[in-house]
Amino acid sequence: MDKFENIPGGVCAASGFQAAGVYCGIRKNPGKKDLSLIFSEVPASAAAVYTTNLVKGAPLTVTKKHIADGKAQAVICNSGNANTCNADGIEIAEKMSALTGEALGIAPEDVVVASTGVIGQPLNIAPIAAGIPQLAEQLSPEGSSEACAAIMTTDTVKKEVAVAFTLGGKCCHLGGIAKGSGMIHPNMATMLGFLTTDAAVSPAMLQKALSDNIQNTFNMVSVDGDTSTNDMVVILANGLAGNAEITEEGEDYDTFAQALNAATVPLCRMIAGDGEGATKLLECRVTGGKTLPVAKTVARSVISSSLTKAAMFGEDANWGRVLCAIGYSGADVDVTKVDVVFQSAAGTVTVCENGAGVPFSEELAAKVLHEKEIDILIDLNDGDASATAWGCDLTYDYVKINGDYRT
Repeated sequence: MDKFENIPGGVCAASGFQAAGVYCGIRKNPGKKDLSLIFSEVPASAAAVYTTNLVKGAPLTVTKKHIADGKAQAVICNSGNANTCNADGIEIAEKMSALTGEALGIAPEDVVVASTGVIGQPLNIAPIAAGIPQLAEQLSPEGSSEACAAIMTTDTVKKEVAVAFTLGGKCCHLGGIAKGSGMIHPNMATMLGFLTTDAAVSPAMLQKALSDNIQNTFNMVSVDGDTSTNDMVVILANGLAGNAEITEEGEDYDTFAQALNAATVPLCRMIAGDGEGATKLLECRVTGGKTLPVAKTVARSVISSSLTKAAMFGEDANWGRVLCAIGYSGADVDVTKVDVVFQSAAGTVTVCENGAGVPFSEELAAKVLHEKEIDILIDLNDGDASATAWGCDLTYDYVKINGDYRT
């Protein structure tokens, strides 16, 4: 097979993982699942990254404590309520873990707990307590899509991915699900993401791989400039593929890190393309940076620019807004060297060379920007560093969605 082969199965693609999703009554709409469970048949190495927002949801505090030993066996997640800024938030999160552990016959400390939804509203444990036994009964190796549906809030599409790869002659699998549509900006983890693999990886190496990965994936996604209180990405590695455990850097570690990247980049693109109210996926690729931090800063600044995002929605090749975002990014850039190109399935149009505008066809530009996926290509012509960031356009619907999000 190819080094990394895309396969079905999502979070259940790896051996020994099952998942399920049900409606338990947190949400008002019974047509939307609101409780999700992922389970490994054996204890797994665990690693996680969390939001940098000082206001953190109670589930993050509990999860951090539970996986301090580098181990976990299940993930329980509800949608519809973030369990954040609640006086009894920690108690509720611990209770969710205890109920899950009881239903699965594992220790509560081996449960990762997550919540997503409205901030500042009490979370009633009763519907969750009633739903967990049903969840446990419905666990299935084909349950990834159900689990994915149950973690969605304003998402309009499910976000699932899985890849197969080889380590030491053993076929391994890595898959995951994610949710994210609004309150997304590069301050880790940008949303909720649950990843699983049957590769054998030590907790320390798993944490290193995840922490390194997010710098060029989830931390390069922006929808609206807001960083959520509940952002978290968790990965479990149960070792059932039978490869020699990865305990240090080397060829196997590099392959695993590349497999992780092959899964997280598509999830980033799905999240950006499904931004609240979005009609277009924007990918900003910066080349010619003096240093990697310079290239990353420029890419993130452009993808986060409200004016650039609005121009993309209006299909207006207003490249000056791109230059403006580069100029205030704080990056060490010589703006007199900057080239800008807009590209899509409809073609390519160069709009700026050496920091100045060049003649271009407005008709072609309109066709290029009419597509659903648009690349903003920036060459800083000042070095060899490159970076990619993902975002979306800014539409009227973003305000509509968030104007009455709570009510």
